[in-house]
Amino acid sequence: MSQTELATYAERASQTKGRRFFEPPSRTRTAFARDRDRIIHATAFRRLKEKTQVFVAHEGDHYRTRLTHSLEVAQIARSLAHALRLDDDLAETIALAHDLGHPPFAHAGEDELVVQMADYGGFDHNVQSFRVVTELENRYPQFEGLNLSWETVEGVIKHNGPVSHRLDEPAWSVVRPYAAGGEAGWDLRLGTFASLEAQCAAIADDIAYNNHDVDDGVQAGLFTLADLAEVPLIGPMLAQVRRDWPAIDDRMLRIEAVRRMIGAMVEDVLAETARRLEDDRIVTTEDVRTASRTLIDFSRPMHADLAILRRFLFERMYRHYRVNRTRSQARRVLSQLFALFMAEPEVMPPEWGAPALTEDRTRRSRAVCDYIAGMTDRYAIEVHQKLFSLDLALDL
Repeated sequence: MSQTELATYAERASQTKGRRFFEPPSRTRTAFARDRDRIIHATAFRRLKEKTQVFVAHEGDHYRTRLTHSLEVAQIARSLAHALRLDDDLAETIALAHDLGHPPFAHAGEDELVVQMADYGGFDHNVQSFRVVTELENRYPQFEGLNLSWETVEGVIKHNGPVSHRLDEPAWSVVRPYAAGGEAGWDLRLGTFASLEAQCAAIADDIAYNNHDVDDGVQAGLFTLADLAEVPLIGPMLAQVRRDWPAIDDRMLRIEAVRRMIGAMVEDVLAETARRLEDDRIVTTEDVRTASRTLIDFSRPMHADLAILRRFLFERMYRHYRVNRTRSQARRVLSQLFALFMAEPEVMPPEWGAPALTEDRTRRSRAVCDYIAGMTDRYAIEVHQKLFSLDLALDL
């Protein structure tokens, strides 16, 4: 979509607030497209291919990983942005970056790092994603991080809403320099909402994971299509598909029902968003940031149905004994690695071990945490085996 076709409240790459460190504009890409390309080429992005969504990455070839999830979120975010006449490059870029800070083993990994870092400044995967793009991802000689556009960085840290109320939390202390008057010299306006493009990425995350968790849960045998018959959203879709295709097999039934459920959620978001934009008299990007509420959202009935669907998934999938076993193993792996690296930082690779060779345990723990958070599931398992299994001692 050309810049002239965008809505008045859309971000415009030609009017970006720029990058923290000056770089000449790209001759071939807009500022936001350039950001997207930097994320795709980042090491942290490639690692997402073997980071868990729900199932450990090696458990099956067809289950979602953080990478495939991020791609699905990006596709939905871009579609929403296009329909709303927003900058779809920016929406896609923020969606691709939103999970860069997730540690291995999904929420089990994050839960364990939260415990391990409780006395050392805390851990939050959203903050870690922010640190990846502003600090940890080193690919350029002239600056740390990816030096992304202001609008992209703002979207990474604020896509779920204003965050100024969180700055007193230890894990969020690294974001404080980006507040007004902060030492970073780059005010991300942490007390306001992010762009509509960032809000597209946030709602697309909800749409993607609710749908693909239904899909993956059935494929994994944690519940059946019959179990879903009375669940809002997916139940009516299953019945509708059966009416349209009486002889359809279960595999195609599942795929078609999930596809229609995604479509229904997207249409609901578009209708609710149009209503809010009109009711709140949103005209400019400043109106978006100073609004009294999130503008891109589900309707109230859709929120109610989603709450029941999420409750079903929590009971039947996220806390299924098979998933609990994986969570238990994952937390033990990361707990033991953390303790060992804190005691013996010299066993970490030099780029992580060197910063950890300090008597300051807070600084040491952050280096240990960054190393572990960047691991894939497979790498964490391999490192744990090499360090804790005598049988593999010669393979160090």
